[in-house]
Amino acid sequence: MVALLTAAASAETRIVDGDTLDVDGIRIRLNGIDAPEFGQDCGNWQCGKAALAELVELVGNVTPACKPLGEDGYGRIIATCVVGGRDIGKEMARQGLAWAFVKYSDVYMPEEALARASGLGIWGYDSLPAWDYRAKKWESALQAAPTGCPIKGNISGNGKIYHAPWSPWYAKTRIDTSKGERWFCSEAEAVAAGWRAPSWR
Repeated sequence: MVALLTAAASAETRIVDGDTLDVDGIRIRLNGIDAPEFGQDCGNWQCGKAALAELVELVGNVTPACKPLGEDGYGRIIATCVVGGRDIGKEMARQGLAWAFVKYSDVYMPEEALARASGLGIWGYDSLPAWDYRAKKWESALQAAPTGCPIKGNISGNGKIYHAPWSPWYAKTRIDTSKGERWFCSEAEAVAAGWRAPSWR
């Protein structure tokens, strides 16, 4: 998939979290940013929920035009998405609701620098970059997980959903292998087996 995604105006767009959306069933991970995880707090501020809410606001009822740049290992298209002439990844970084994901792209470093200098969003609180937050949660869950595989593959009325250690439902999720539920060692493994990540709205 290399052409510009130009879904019809009637295409269904659903925001998954602060840096991920579905357009007509295609899961898209915004290039260049890493937003707080949904269950993540920055000090006393629920930055993960704020990031999701802002992306919902930026997209509105418009179907974004997304330019695919490649794929990641989780069945998602990495893309730059535009709504009303605005690059929504850039807007998230500019407003301090996502970190520039410099491990993969430095495209939004200028926006991050401006947000940091102004103390906007995550830069106004005691915050841990999303990648460090995930790593911390992973290490903690790893201690109690069987055979070093801490991702929980749950089956419910909503289908097969996996919960990584940073999911706010992780602690409440119980795995019953007799029902076909299972543990995974990576998100890629869970996706390949037919499970999907949870959505928060």
